[in-house]
Amino acid sequence: MRISAIVLAAVSATLMSGIALARDTHLKLPIKDAMENAASKEKLGTDVKFIFGAPGPAGAKDLGTFTSNKKTNFANKSDKEGCEWAFLSAMISFKERALREGGNAVVNIQSYYKKNEFSSPTEYECGAGAIMGGVTFRGTVVKM
Repeated sequence: MRISAIVLAAVSATLMSGIALARDTHLKLPIKDAMENAASKEKLGTDVKFIFGAPGPAGAKDLGTFTSNKKTNFANKSDKEGCEWAFLSAMISFKERALREGGNAVVNIQSYYKKNEFSSPTEYECGAGAIMGGVTFRGTVVKM
């Protein structure tokens, strides 16, 4: 009977740890915080303009709509820190794409986490798991 209790406890612990690792919290966080931290200012610079949740100015040349999907390790990071790290990675990818395509802006940027659209000029969506998390954005590269 004692062995059965030990086996039952081990199976329960294994199942519970699997549930804990399966966390997938969807967070809505401020774009302003992610764009205004020192790392973002340094890495993104001013060569490319980013506009969330709205089309660019009339007359801008559309160079294509692209997706940026970035994940990061959330170990030893708060959800907000991990999300801001993934946010920056995705924005760097957009900057590089815009420059490669001959553009100077990415407009109508919207969250597209797990193919669910969320468009806002003030917030983005991030998925936070137990050890990994990330963001997915869609945006249109334009030449203004």
